[in-house]
Amino acid sequence: AINVFFPDIIKEQNRELRGTQRAISRDRAALEKQEKQLELEIKKMAKTGNKEACKVLAKQLVQLRKQKNRTYAVSSKVTSMSTQTKVMNSQMKMAGAMSATAKTMQAVNKKMDPQKTLQTMQNFQKENMKMEMTEEMINDTLDDIFDASDEEEETQDIVNQVLDEIGIEISGKMAKAPSAARGLPSASASTAATISDEEIERQLKALGVD
Repeated sequence: AINVFFPDIIKEQNRELRGTQRAISRDRAALEKQEKQLELEIKKMAKTGNKEACKVLAKQLVQLRKQKNRTYAVSSKVTSMSTQTKVMNSQMKMAGAMSATAKTMQAVNKKMDPQKTLQTMQNFQKENMKMEMTEEMINDTLDDIFDASDEEEETQDIVNQVLDEIGIEISGKMAKAPSAARGLPSASASTAATISDEEIERQLKALGVD
């Protein structure tokens, strides 16, 4: 309850201090005006040779200046008090903020069970490990599949290379065929086809391919 009314008290005090400061400034201005008037009166009495009047006025001037200096001291004190109230107000605000934060932390701590939080973290770690293991198994399976595919592609490349070699040999034998056979398109084609089949079978058997 005290914290609730404290800001209002500080505001009221600051208003009073500002009012006091203005009043002191007015008093100082009035004293300065009287000081100038006394100085003029002293100069006037001095010109006329009235020493007694000069002494009386001089005493008044001294007292007036002392009072003016007191206004500076009081004004400084009021300023210091105003600064202190502002500092106190700031400190109370920080204290209020810390109090609110502490209450929030207490509420959060009440709702958060350390054991449950630890269990949740352990469960997360466990499930994360399972997920990593599953991902690793899937990757291994995919690697096996793609590796097998690569082997098939490599085997096909070998077969194609063998067939190319056979084709080269067949082309070479066809180049050595008699020129008369070349003159008969249908006969040469039939002979070439027969030679090609036989050569393919022979080459495949030689390579151990059924």
